[in-house]
Amino acid sequence: MGERQTGVVVSVEGPIVGVRFEYQEDLPPLCGMMETKSLEGRKIILEVVEHLEENIAHCISLDSTLNLRKNSVAEVCDIDIKVPVGEGLFGRVINLLGRPLDKKGKIESSYLRSIHRPNLPPILNSNQENKTGVEILETGIKAIDFLFPLAKGSKTGILGGAALGKSILTLELIHNIVRKQTGVCIFTGIGERIREGNELYYEFLRHGILDKVIMLFAQMNEPPGARFEAALSGITQAEYFEEANKDVLFFMDNIYRFVQAGAEVSTLLGRVPSEVGYQPTLISEVSSFHERIRSRAGGGSITAIETVYVPADDLTDPAVVTIFSYLDSIMVLSREKIQRGLYPAIDFIKSSSSMLDAQVVGKRHYTAARETLKLLIKYEELRRIAAVIGFEELSTFDRTLYQRAKKLENFLTQPFFTAEVYTGREGKGVVLGDTLKGCEKIIAGETDKEKEESFYMIGKWEEA
Repeated sequence: MGERQTGVVVSVEGPIVGVRFEYQEDLPPLCGMMETKSLEGRKIILEVVEHLEENIAHCISLDSTLNLRKNSVAEVCDIDIKVPVGEGLFGRVINLLGRPLDKKGKIESSYLRSIHRPNLPPILNSNQENKTGVEILETGIKAIDFLFPLAKGSKTGILGGAALGKSILTLELIHNIVRKQTGVCIFTGIGERIREGNELYYEFLRHGILDKVIMLFAQMNEPPGARFEAALSGITQAEYFEEANKDVLFFMDNIYRFVQAGAEVSTLLGRVPSEVGYQPTLISEVSSFHERIRSRAGGGSITAIETVYVPADDLTDPAVVTIFSYLDSIMVLSREKIQRGLYPAIDFIKSSSSMLDAQVVGKRHYTAARETLKLLIKYEELRRIAAVIGFEELSTFDRTLYQRAKKLENFLTQPFFTAEVYTGREGKGVVLGDTLKGCEKIIAGETDKEKEESFYMIGKWEEA
């Protein structure tokens, strides 16, 4: 690069900015970082995404381009976007560039790290393939621990449409897991409402776990470039601690907004869209991000829990299909269960977990879980029949199965600690042993004389 490293803004089309340089050798590299200023002197960060003719760098703005004028001077800052990482960020709320959003002063970190990384080599780990030595993380949520166990180093997706409780379920997982774990937690809010971030911050503060958490946000009202790069900035934070041999809990709400931001950027750059209007680079962007979520043999780990917005409740949406192909566990939230008041509203039949394996959870747990799922599948069939012909018309055997399945469905609901303010019910956490014991007793018929309603929104089975 030559001595002169400044260009001139020649076009502003929403978040897309064109910067012309006098000499070709002055052009910053792709993913390079530039800085310009608006009319009132506000700094605007640009990232180079294309090189055009006439020495023009096509950039995507990471800040609002309001009042950015033509012929403004743009200065090359770095060959890549770098963010501060390290323990100085614990308890802080930052944006994708590592700048504070919490008004607590300057970030104390002397180490900067690029948010972009070349493709990493594949992991060939026979232990993972054989599922030996897998460590299960207990969440205290009956339905998850019993049917969709979380394993250290795994990727879990919470899929659901609007208003199905993705964020509140994520908040409960953070509340229950972070308090028990000795590792660190990184929460990345991608394209969500700041109200949710505000609730999360004060929830951490109330339970005394804020000093173990780094919170990174790119809000819904920010440019698509900021929302897209926020995911990369979040995984960069996680990678730093994973390489320091620490266990990292990496929460993302919402990974679909990452894809959506990429589609917006692609459209603004004039690229030909692919299926349903998504960007042609959908698969490569999602895969390059997820391949960075990995664990080190004998060292640190990244356990990812991602919420996935499902447009119009359509699980065949190309973006949703692309995302969940990289997940180890999938929890699909059901609108029907929300309407029936069953929380968490996980659709047990559509959901799955590769960790529900006898080698991982043990034979007793696996057998009980399979029997439960078998009973719940039968229950869905009987529920449809009973809606037409009436419950009393079912055979005695079918009525017994129906009632047991209904008790199981009710037993796998529970009040959340983080939802106490909304429901008025005291939150409950249940250890796996108690959940297992309760489900086994229901399946065996030991609770046939109890009423179905007594199992609704309780903790341990004894409370029924």
